[in-house]
Amino acid sequence: MQKTLELRAFIVFLILVSLLFLSLLIPFFGAVFWAVALAIVFNPIQVFLIKYIKWKNFATLLTLLCCALVVIIPFLFIVSSFISECVKIYTALNSGEKNPALYFDEIQKAYPFIQDTLQNFNIDPTLIKQKISQFALSASGFVASQAVAIGQGTITFVVQLCIMLYVAFFMIRDSKILIYKLHKALPLGHTREQLFFNKFSEVTRATIKGSLVVAIVQGSLGGLVFYFLGIGSSLLWGVVMTLFSLIPMVGAGIVWLPVCIYLFAIGDTTSAFILLFFGAVVIGLMDNILRPILVGRDTKLPDYIILLSTLGGFSIYGMNGFVIGPLIATLFISAWEIFGNEFNTDPCDDFEI
Repeated sequence: MQKTLELRAFIVFLILVSLLFLSLLIPFFGAVFWAVALAIVFNPIQVFLIKYIKWKNFATLLTLLCCALVVIIPFLFIVSSFISECVKIYTALNSGEKNPALYFDEIQKAYPFIQDTLQNFNIDPTLIKQKISQFALSASGFVASQAVAIGQGTITFVVQLCIMLYVAFFMIRDSKILIYKLHKALPLGHTREQLFFNKFSEVTRATIKGSLVVAIVQGSLGGLVFYFLGIGSSLLWGVVMTLFSLIPMVGAGIVWLPVCIYLFAIGDTTSAFILLFFGAVVIGLMDNILRPILVGRDTKLPDYIILLSTLGGFSIYGMNGFVIGPLIATLFISAWEIFGNEFNTDPCDDFEI
């Protein structure tokens, strides 16, 4: 009786102190999460370097340097350029230098069926143009306001970045020890724990290497073709295409296809055909070409699960959600598969589908 009481009291204390500790990490959730993600993705480089460099700390520093050159520095450059471009567009829209409604007028003239359709549904084109202008102004204003907030929170961002790199150093250097301690502490059974750890690593690598890298390549190609075709704000649209490429069933086509339609509307058929071919063939096929190379046989969720988990992750966790969403979905499916295999003893061999 005494031992049972002590065990229950200890479990309550363990849960309480764990929740208190996790509450301390909430302000640094993004930094810690990306430190773990980077440690998983760049672990092969650490394993390679440790074969030739016996000093583990130096090998870990070189791994972090590779991470900074490949991920962090390009990310900071793109974000700063993107914000600068958004501020310029907001200023031009606010001053009346640019008017998005004029693009709608040109498309309406080139495609008369649009005007006929609007008349059939008793929709006033003037109202649509007002909505387009209001949306463009409010969207660019939102991004511009976020830019000011980011500028004011530079110190916080730098602190989060330093914490991420600091934690990533130990995650990379001590990954084997940490995994061993987790195996020892978790009461799930060694086989189940190993499965969950493997799934966690596979999905993290698959999402970052497969989704993020492919999205960056697609967005970069889209931005480059916009630049060579003389389409304004090519960097801005390249970043927007990257973001949309992270969302399954959406992709970069939601940006370049309307631009292609507009080019046809104004009579620039050469640029329109170039953009159509480049968008449909080159950008569109990047996913099928790069993902198998980068991901290989890593975990592949059903498309509808990826879509729902990615959108849900975005809505709850922000930009971190494109990794966290599919990760939670994979762990959910894996847990129920284990439960079904181990605890459901009712045979289903005669079940017809």
